[in-house]
Amino acid sequence: MWFKNLRLYRLTKPFNLSPEALHERLTERSSRSCGSLEPFTYGWTPPLGRNSELLTHAANGCIMVCGRKEEKVLPAAVVREMLDEKIAAIEAEQARTVRRKEKEEMRQEVLLDLLPKAFSKSSLTHAYIDPGKGWLVVDAASAARAEELVSLLRETLGSLPAIPPAVRNAPSDVLTNWLKGQAVPGDFLVEDQCELRDPDEEGGVVRCIRQDLASDEIQSHLKAGKRVTRLAVQWREHLGCILSDDLSIKRLRFLDLIQEAAADMEADDEASRFDADFSLMTLELSRFIPALMKAFGGEDESAPG
Repeated sequence: MWFKNLRLYRLTKPFNLSPEALHERLTERSSRSCGSLEPFTYGWTPPLGRNSELLTHAANGCIMVCGRKEEKVLPAAVVREMLDEKIAAIEAEQARTVRRKEKEEMRQEVLLDLLPKAFSKSSLTHAYIDPGKGWLVVDAASAARAEELVSLLRETLGSLPAIPPAVRNAPSDVLTNWLKGQAVPGDFLVEDQCELRDPDEEGGVVRCIRQDLASDEIQSHLKAGKRVTRLAVQWREHLGCILSDDLSIKRLRFLDLIQEAAADMEADDEASRFDADFSLMTLELSRFIPALMKAFGGEDESAPG
């Protein structure tokens, strides 16, 4: 189980639940299928998949959890077609125009009619809690998806004092300075991909892939005032990723050194393999996350939380 994207949350109070106790709490919101009139359900499912009944998986001092969202699939074109037919019928029979408010009410009626017949699809979001280091790490590309899992965890536990981390130096300033030639921390290596944005609200965006980021072309964009909002980096030849100016981490990949170490670890079955990979991943991230915070000047403990 290798995470592909990271959304970080700082735990502002100690997390004291054991994996066993957390499992018991999560059972109160176990995942289930949608009812006939429910557009979606969201609950907890075993991180190890169908071969396990435990809603937590512990290794290396960390606890993994997994949220499962099941939602009904209602194609917008189908809803629109049925709604248009109903509107046309009323306007023809009653010789009047259907107003906006009535259209919205009719749309809700169409949705209720279609929900019991709709197919369902499910998606999983994994996360882990590192009580020792005080982090909640969510494998989600979007902030909305991460917040969905964090909200479910808060509802399940009653409270969860976790907030996105704040750093002393603006990430966009730091990443921009790296491309301008200022010293990059020794453990980091700038790769060949970035996104540059004009700070003006309607300013342009430049996305560069497989480019020499030290070239005159890139430097001219920086001199014109564009800021780095995404930058591909390597860290200690152990992992690569794209750093974003909102402190999210995308396209995370564990490089050859880590993959070779994972291959050398003995695993007799799927559960053992999962456990070994999770242990190695959390060990690397427990080193990478503090290095990332340090690169941005350290965490800003004075920031409101």
